[in-house]
Amino acid sequence: MTHGKFVAYYRVSTVKQGASGLGLEAQREAVRAYLNGGNWQLVAEVVEVESGKRNDRPKLKEAQRLCRLHGATLIIAKLDRLARNVHFVSSLMESGVEFTAVDFPQANRLTIHILAAVAEHEAAAISARTKAALAAAKARGTKLGGHRGYVPSQEQGTAGRAAQAARAVSRADDLAPILAELQEAGITSFGALARALNERGIPTAKGGSWSPMQVSRVVAKLAA
Repeated sequence: MTHGKFVAYYRVSTVKQGASGLGLEAQREAVRAYLNGGNWQLVAEVVEVESGKRNDRPKLKEAQRLCRLHGATLIIAKLDRLARNVHFVSSLMESGVEFTAVDFPQANRLTIHILAAVAEHEAAAISARTKAALAAAKARGTKLGGHRGYVPSQEQGTAGRAAQAARAVSRADDLAPILAELQEAGITSFGALARALNERGIPTAKGGSWSPMQVSRVVAKLAA
């Protein structure tokens, strides 16, 4: 049975199809049939009128933003409606959004397994090189200990902090439209904004509930 939150993404190839509903209702019906039963919530439905050969689809980006906001899974009716090339699927995975294709639900797991296999292979290769380097250093009489032969460089530390800051800014950008909408409705204090976000089911980056302090940090990032 299906559980959790979902954002449905539908794609039609022409404006005429979008207006007439041709192809759109079939996609909606497929998604509804897949979600039938279980404890699930369809947070939003997003419709894209776009060419399947293009990767810069604004509505897909909107759907991804909604998924990140609500901690939801992106669901589509047919796999080819997301992409027809490996590069696009890879970029989708890098967005941090989980996705499920109704006609091929194993695709999500398969992709993750492939990525995990590659990562495992790289980790094993790095481990083997590290052990060989440590053995060679020990043979030369070098005293080992402390960080066990690995000390992050200043550049690596700076890069790590920059990546963390970039993720925080990206999260703030995702929240910006919601916060603006709430503020226009007269909800302006950090406490009230935190309650509103929690009531809408929008979790923090770590999946928890909002506090006034956390909201203030997001607002500060947006104002910077």
